[in-house]
This record gives sequence, C-alpha cells and structure tokens, in this order.
Amino acid sequence: MSNIQDKVVIITGASSGIGEATAKELASKGAKLVLAARREERLKKLQEEIQKNGGQAIYKVTDVTSYEQMEELAD
Repeated sequence: MSNIQDKVVIITGASSGIGEATAKELASKGAKLVLAARREERLKKLQEEIQKNGGQAIYKVTDVTSYEQMEELAD
C-alpha cells in the first residue's frame, strides 16, 4: 500500500468489520474512497469520520448480491 495516494478505491462491506477498518487505513494513506454496503446510516457515519480526519470519501448504498447495483457502483 505504499503507492495508494490519490488512487480511487471501492470498498464493499465498508459499513463494519474488515471493510470499515480497511477504509480507515486507506483513507489515512491518502486514497479516495467509494464506500459501499447496505446500511446507509453506518456508511454516512464512516464517510463523515473519514472527512473529519482529512480524507476523501463518498458512499453508495449497494447490495453486492444485485448485479445491477454492482454495475451502478462500478459506473
């Protein structure tokens, strides 16, 4: 992860657990994040926390079992 500065990273499962921890770590290293999961309130809270600490993040409510939602996320 030494060259992650300003790279765009999509993280699924970002609302908790390993996804949330990964988001925080990558944000601290300068990645631009797209946070995805089903729980909007938790995504919003994580986005706010990352931005408060100087990081860049947006979120999209996404169910990874939906092909259409995954296409939208990638777009």
